[in-house]
Amino acid sequence: MKHYSGLDISVKETAICILDETGKICREVKAVSHPDDLIAVLKDPAWNFERIGLEAGPLSQWLYEGLAKAGLPVTCIETRHTKAFLKAQPNKTDRNDARGIAQMMRVNLYRPVHVKTLASQKRRALLTARKLLQEKAIAIENDIRGLLRNFGLKVGLVGAVKFEERIEELVEDRPGLGEIIQSLLAARKLLREEFTKLHKKVLDLVRDDAICRLLMTIPGVGPVVALAYTATIDIPERFTHSKAVGPVLGLTPKLNESGESKRVGRISCCGDDMMRSLLYEAAQVLLTLSKKWSWLKAWAMNIAKRRGRQKAIVALARRLAVIMHRMWCDGTEFYWTRENLPAAA
Repeated sequence: MKHYSGLDISVKETAICILDETGKICREVKAVSHPDDLIAVLKDPAWNFERIGLEAGPLSQWLYEGLAKAGLPVTCIETRHTKAFLKAQPNKTDRNDARGIAQMMRVNLYRPVHVKTLASQKRRALLTARKLLQEKAIAIENDIRGLLRNFGLKVGLVGAVKFEERIEELVEDRPGLGEIIQSLLAARKLLREEFTKLHKKVLDLVRDDAICRLLMTIPGVGPVVALAYTATIDIPERFTHSKAVGPVLGLTPKLNESGESKRVGRISCCGDDMMRSLLYEAAQVLLTLSKKWSWLKAWAMNIAKRRGRQKAIVALARRLAVIMHRMWCDGTEFYWTRENLPAAA
């Protein structure tokens, strides 16, 4: 007899429910959220597992890798789909959630999620840490500006390089205030130094990666965008068509259709927030700062004339994602003119 299992994962413990093919509960138990402890429960010879499901979350990649290496038929399932399925239950408990996930596995009503490779996870961690340091440094700079404004001291327009020099100039004649600001400047300096180290790691990775260098032939696409894209997509072959990348990154409009009513809304904003933001920034650079003319910029400019600049940038961000995927699959550089452009682009 075939068996199915659902895992409801939390930080400390994981609720496990095992069903047979008729839907009968064979076993319910809690185990420590560690691959070895879960394997000890699931590797029992009494079970003949067809599918094991766990919901995507902070621990899911680590647990998925451990269970998959043990030879278990584990699947990581989409969070929103799972939430909609479990919403029908009157009481939300870990036990009920594990039961619901096990039922999803049994009736084959689930949407699998791609679990990234270890290399892509490391790249993603690097980009996340880099962004975090950058945001904290900018937050301290803004706080310093706000504190000084209370004393009538205006920092004005100044770049990151000369920021510290400008602040010291403003508080030079205010010893009490200067001591306070110096502590913030010291914290900012440390954050900026560590940010520089991580940014150098990004540049080193991109320099040695042929795919990233290929993607950077597109105007507006720099090292951070290229590295983030390869880390997000991970395996390009998992998309049958390049156009499928747009919806996965949340860059296509929502559609709400019922009967005679059909509403097209804003973009769905599902998927990876960081990648979507980076593609939006790359589209802005291509549309406003890129000096060299290309068919892609001309296409975006025509949309801007008809629909407005903001919609043109979003449309360009989506098309950038599609083009980058096609270039990655084909191994071709960016075509600046339409003469050599493939018909599918």
